[in-house]
Amino acid sequence: MGRKLLTEHINVEGIHTFDVYRKHGGYASVEKALKTMTPEEVVEEVKASGLRGRGGAGFPTGMKWSFLAKPEGKPRYLVCNADESEPGTFKDRYLMEKLPHLLIEGMITSSFALGARTSYIYIRGELLYVLRILEKAIAEAYANGFLGENILGSGYSLDLHVHPGGGAYICGEETALLESLEGKRGNPRNKPPFPAVWGLYGCPTVVNNVESIATVPWIITNTAAEYAKIGVGRSAGTKLISAGGNINKPGVYEIDLGITVEEFIYSDEYCGGIWKGRDMKAVIAGGSSVPILPKELILKTAAGEDRLMTYESLSDGGFATGTMLGSGGFFVMDDQTCIVRHTWTLARFYHHESCGQCSPCREGTGWMEKVLHRIEHGHGHMHDIDLLVSVAKQIEGNTICPLGDAAAWPVAAAVRHFREEFEWHVKHPQAATAPGAVFNKAESVLA
Repeated sequence: MGRKLLTEHINVEGIHTFDVYRKHGGYASVEKALKTMTPEEVVEEVKASGLRGRGGAGFPTGMKWSFLAKPEGKPRYLVCNADESEPGTFKDRYLMEKLPHLLIEGMITSSFALGARTSYIYIRGELLYVLRILEKAIAEAYANGFLGENILGSGYSLDLHVHPGGGAYICGEETALLESLEGKRGNPRNKPPFPAVWGLYGCPTVVNNVESIATVPWIITNTAAEYAKIGVGRSAGTKLISAGGNINKPGVYEIDLGITVEEFIYSDEYCGGIWKGRDMKAVIAGGSSVPILPKELILKTAAGEDRLMTYESLSDGGFATGTMLGSGGFFVMDDQTCIVRHTWTLARFYHHESCGQCSPCREGTGWMEKVLHRIEHGHGHMHDIDLLVSVAKQIEGNTICPLGDAAAWPVAAAVRHFREEFEWHVKHPQAATAPGAVFNKAESVLA
């Protein structure tokens, strides 16, 4: 059984309140950092831990902190990206709902390290009930001297605010988030300059994911060396995984990075196997924007090695035979799933959520949705399949922000690994559009 660094006390009654959280060791990292460490020492500790950003990119957190510009006379900001809008991902919501003080503790310790005197939690607009939970927990932290002026007599002061977003997927991109936080339309900014130099209100800013910030208290309290012992290589520590789809036990799981994908899917400790005893067909391992993999490539690499739940193992083989850990939105599909219909659904989402700023994304996402609709509804042509790949290539790498890539990768991967299913839809439109139709690779008939 893996270690539970973030979720050890998540089921303790009343853990969402200050008093109960404090009794279980809460805010120890704030006391340690403010009373015994310098901001630079906190940054170095996080850097030494090997913690990587848990929002999707996996960039080393401590290194990101060290890039923060420190010009005289300018404030610095820490912004928590709680705009968890990646389809298939719900672990940050779970963490904020059940353990709001853990995130607040992480915000205080991290803000101290960065020299920020005002920090923000930018939360997804649809999660207003979680916003209320956070606001209540923040009020408790103020009342107990962990926020506000001269925290614990250390001379360090911090104000923390929660800001609801406008319900746009694009605001999960850090510069679009900052634009929205400033009261503007949430359009991504051109980079450079990066937020570490020119961020919120034109000041140096660090934007980190909820899980990333919530991990900082454990690292500071228990040391970077202890954290680095967990996991494998550059994939250090634990990771929250949002498990969903056709599995027996959907939910949020905290895993040691390095367990096998097979163990995660089939063991009783985690997903508990495939729903109704069916065969597994495919998996999206890191949220809707990462490439889908068929069963044979999600369980084993192309070289025949066990696929591990790590950044490196999941990406082994590149996009030809690999995928990404991403945000940890782990979605399992059984053998009754229609890949074409699933891909069309994702394309509809990304077309709807494109901000329209970049032509390749604005036009390309619309084209992919239309072509996939055509194929799924029995009006497709064989050349449509290659057209999908062509459009995806023209979007990828040609937009200001990664939304274009996020829209292109799932489509390209679906065609790459399940081309026969797309061809079957084109060749047998009546069969493919019949109620309950399922592609059978062996027979290419209704299962």
